[in-house]
Amino acid sequence: MRHPPQCPPVFPVLPEPTSSSQCFPVHTSHRCPPARSGHRCVADSSNLYVFGGYNPDYDESGGPDNEDYPLFRELWRYNFATDTWHQLGTEGYMPRELASMSLVLHGNNLLVFGGTGIPFGESNGNDVHVCNVKYKRWALLSCRGKKPNRIYGQAMAIINGCLYVFGGTTGYIYSTDLHRLDLNTREWVQLKPNNMSCDMPEERYRHEMAHDGQRIYILGGGTSWTAYSLDKIHAYNLETNTWEEIPTKPHEKVGFPAARRCHSCVQIKNGEIWPLENHWIWDNQALGSWESCRECVAFLEGAGCMYVHGGVVNIHENKRTGSLFKLWLVVPSLLELCWEKLLEYFPHLATLSRPQLLHLGLTQGLVERLK
Repeated sequence: MRHPPQCPPVFPVLPEPTSSSQCFPVHTSHRCPPARSGHRCVADSSNLYVFGGYNPDYDESGGPDNEDYPLFRELWRYNFATDTWHQLGTEGYMPRELASMSLVLHGNNLLVFGGTGIPFGESNGNDVHVCNVKYKRWALLSCRGKKPNRIYGQAMAIINGCLYVFGGTTGYIYSTDLHRLDLNTREWVQLKPNNMSCDMPEERYRHEMAHDGQRIYILGGGTSWTAYSLDKIHAYNLETNTWEEIPTKPHEKVGFPAARRCHSCVQIKNGEIWPLENHWIWDNQALGSWESCRECVAFLEGAGCMYVHGGVVNIHENKRTGSLFKLWLVVPSLLELCWEKLLEYFPHLATLSRPQLLHLGLTQGLVERLK
C-alpha cells in the first residue's frame, strides 16, 4: 500500500488577464530549482522558501549533480523584490525525509516535521527539525513526551505558540491522530477529543489545514484509494476539545468543489480559505459558502499575493514542473503597486547599501525586503 506522494497538476500560462484575479507566470532569472513535487513552500513578506521534493526523472532532477536522487535535499529561497532564486548553503543536519513532510515558518525559523525518504513508507520521520533562515543553520528540536508516529502526508499549523499535527500515513495505515507540541515547553501531547469514534474525521493523508484561532479546519485529503469531498468540513474546536462537522454551501451554479487530496491551501487572515487544485474559495465567516475561481495551486505571502511553484503537470507521463506563478488574491495596496513599479523601473536598487536606500526615502520595511 506504499505509494509515492503525488501533487495535482500545475497548469500552464492562463489567457491574457481581464481582471485582477489572474495567474501570471513569474519570469525568474539565474538558476532555479529543478522540477519537483512532494516539496513544501512557505513565505513571509520578502521571500518564498522551497524545501525538499521528489522527481523520478533522472535528467529533470539534476542528473549526476543530485546526490540524493530522486529526492532533493536542498533549501531554496526566492526573493520577491529582486526576482531571484538562491539555493541556501546551510550548516547543521538537514533532514533526509524530503517528500510530503510538513513545513511552517515561525519568525526566522523553518520547522520541518515528518515526511518520507526512499523507499516511501519505510524511511519516515517524526522529529522536528529547525532551520534558522537568518543564520542558515539546522538544528534538531529536543522534545519531551510521546512523539507522533513516523508519518508523512500530515498537515501542520502553529496556533498560540503550539504546533498542531493531524493525520498522515505510515505507508501502510492512515491516521486520525491529533498531536500538539508546546513550543515553549517542547512537550508533545496526543489530544483525546471528547467525541465518539463515529464522530471523528475519516483517516487521511495529503489534506490541508487552516484555523481561525478557535477551530482547526481539515480540508480534503484521503487514502490511496479515495479522496474526501468538501461538502462538509471537519473542524477541531480548541476550546471544547471536540470535533465538529460543518456543512458547506454549494456554489449556486457549479455546486461543490470536487473531492481532492494532494492539493494546496492558503488562508487570507482568518476569513477566506483557498483550497486550491482548481481554484475555490471557502469563506468560513460568510455562512460557509463556496465560490468558484480559475485553476491554480499555491502558497501565500504577507501582502496577499499567492505564489505557485512546482507540482505534477502530466500524471500519465509522470512529468513535473519547476515553474513559478503569482496571483493577487486581494486588490494590491497603493504601497504594493508603487513598490512593484519602483522595482520595475529601478532594478539596480538591490545593489545599493542600506544607508543609500534609506537616504533615497525607502522605509526600513522596504529595505528589509531587498536585503
